[in-house]
Amino acid sequence: MAGEVLSRVPDVQIDGDGVFKYVLVRVRGAGALAKDVVRGHGWAEYHADLFERTAEELARHGLSCECLGGGRLSHRPEERKIHVYGYSVGFGRADHAVTTEKLQAEYPDYEITWADEGY
Repeated sequence: MAGEVLSRVPDVQIDGDGVFKYVLVRVRGAGALAKDVVRGHGWAEYHADLFERTAEELARHGLSCECLGGGRLSHRPEERKIHVYGYSVGFGRADHAVTTEKLQAEYPDYEITWADEGY
Protein backbone atom coordinates (compact mmCIF):
# COMPACT_ATOMS: atom_id res chain seq x y z
CA MET A 1 0.00 0.00 0.00
CA ALA A 2 2.77 2.49 0.88
CA GLY A 3 4.45 1.71 -2.45
CA GLU A 4 1.23 2.50 -4.27
CA VAL A 5 0.85 5.83 -2.47
CA LEU A 6 4.51 6.66 -3.13
CA SER A 7 4.18 5.81 -6.84
CA ARG A 8 1.36 8.36 -7.18
CA VAL A 9 3.59 11.21 -6.01
CA PRO A 10 4.70 13.09 -9.15
CA ASP A 11 8.47 13.08 -9.69
CA VAL A 12 8.42 16.66 -10.97
CA GLN A 13 6.20 19.65 -10.28
CA ILE A 14 7.61 22.93 -11.57
CA ASP A 15 6.26 26.16 -13.02
CA GLY A 16 5.81 26.27 -16.77
CA ASP A 17 8.03 29.29 -17.39
CA GLY A 18 10.53 31.59 -15.70
CA VAL A 19 13.34 31.51 -13.16
CA PHE A 20 12.48 30.19 -9.71
CA LYS A 21 13.75 28.31 -6.68
CA TYR A 22 13.54 24.53 -6.45
CA VAL A 23 14.10 21.81 -3.87
CA LEU A 24 15.07 18.17 -4.22
CA VAL A 25 13.07 16.16 -1.70
CA ARG A 26 13.36 12.53 -0.61
CA VAL A 27 9.88 11.14 0.01
CA ARG A 28 9.51 8.11 2.27
CA GLY A 29 6.72 5.61 2.57
CA ALA A 30 6.46 2.79 5.07
CA GLY A 31 9.60 0.72 5.51
CA ALA A 32 12.55 1.48 3.29
CA LEU A 33 10.54 2.72 0.30
CA ALA A 34 11.68 6.16 -0.88
CA LYS A 35 12.04 8.28 -4.00
CA ASP A 36 13.38 11.72 -4.85
CA VAL A 37 11.14 14.44 -6.28
CA VAL A 38 11.68 17.95 -7.64
CA ARG A 39 9.48 20.90 -6.66
CA GLY A 40 10.01 24.39 -8.07
CA HIS A 41 7.70 27.40 -8.12
CA GLY A 42 7.95 31.14 -8.55
CA TRP A 43 5.62 31.89 -5.64
CA ALA A 44 8.26 30.70 -3.15
CA GLU A 45 10.28 33.47 -1.56
CA TYR A 46 12.47 30.90 0.21
CA HIS A 47 13.41 27.29 -0.44
CA ALA A 48 11.84 26.47 2.92
CA ASP A 49 8.46 27.65 1.56
CA LEU A 50 8.63 24.98 -1.13
CA PHE A 51 9.72 22.29 1.28
CA GLU A 52 7.11 23.11 3.92
CA ARG A 53 4.23 23.04 1.44
CA THR A 54 5.50 19.77 -0.06
CA ALA A 55 5.87 18.21 3.41
CA GLU A 56 2.31 19.24 4.33
CA GLU A 57 0.86 17.77 1.13
CA LEU A 58 2.77 14.50 1.56
CA ALA A 59 1.83 14.16 5.24
CA ARG A 60 -1.85 14.10 4.25
CA HIS A 61 -1.05 10.84 2.42
CA GLY A 62 0.95 9.33 5.28
CA LEU A 63 4.32 10.08 3.69
CA SER A 64 7.32 11.81 5.26
CA CYS A 65 10.13 13.67 3.55
CA GLU A 66 13.46 15.38 3.95
CA CYS A 67 14.99 18.17 1.90
CA LEU A 68 18.17 17.11 0.11
CA GLY A 69 19.02 20.65 -1.00
CA GLY A 70 17.92 23.32 -3.39
CA GLY A 71 18.86 25.61 -6.21
CA ARG A 72 17.26 27.49 -9.05
CA LEU A 73 15.66 26.54 -12.34
CA SER A 74 15.49 28.60 -15.50
CA HIS A 75 12.62 27.14 -17.52
CA ARG A 76 12.29 28.44 -21.08
CA PRO A 77 9.54 26.40 -22.74
CA GLU A 78 9.64 28.40 -25.99
CA GLU A 79 13.24 27.20 -26.40
CA ARG A 80 12.59 23.80 -24.81
CA LYS A 81 15.38 24.41 -22.30
CA ILE A 82 15.80 24.09 -18.54
CA HIS A 83 18.96 25.11 -16.72
CA VAL A 84 19.57 23.91 -13.15
CA TYR A 85 22.01 25.89 -10.98
CA GLY A 86 22.70 27.57 -7.67
CA TYR A 87 22.03 26.51 -4.11
CA SER A 88 19.83 27.02 -1.08
CA VAL A 89 21.26 29.01 1.83
CA GLY A 90 19.16 27.00 4.30
CA PHE A 91 19.35 23.49 2.75
CA GLY A 92 22.59 23.59 0.78
CA ARG A 93 23.10 22.65 -2.86
CA ALA A 94 20.92 19.90 -4.26
CA ASP A 95 22.55 17.22 -6.39
CA HIS A 96 21.86 18.93 -9.72
CA ALA A 97 22.71 15.73 -11.62
CA VAL A 98 19.81 13.93 -9.89
CA THR A 99 17.51 16.90 -10.53
CA THR A 100 18.52 16.91 -14.19
CA GLU A 101 17.73 13.18 -14.52
CA LYS A 102 14.26 13.73 -13.04
CA LEU A 103 13.60 16.71 -15.31
CA GLN A 104 14.85 14.85 -18.41
CA ALA A 105 12.40 12.02 -17.73
CA GLU A 106 9.55 14.54 -17.43
CA TYR A 107 10.68 16.69 -20.37
CA PRO A 108 12.32 14.22 -22.81
CA ASP A 109 12.32 16.66 -25.73
CA TYR A 110 14.10 19.44 -23.77
CA GLU A 111 17.74 20.37 -23.51
CA ILE A 112 18.46 20.25 -19.79
CA THR A 113 21.76 21.52 -18.41
CA TRP A 114 23.19 22.14 -14.96
CA ALA A 115 26.05 23.96 -13.28
CA ASP A 116 27.21 24.45 -9.71
CA GLU A 117 27.96 28.11 -10.40
CA GLY A 118 25.54 30.95 -9.76
CA TYR A 119 22.88 31.75 -7.25
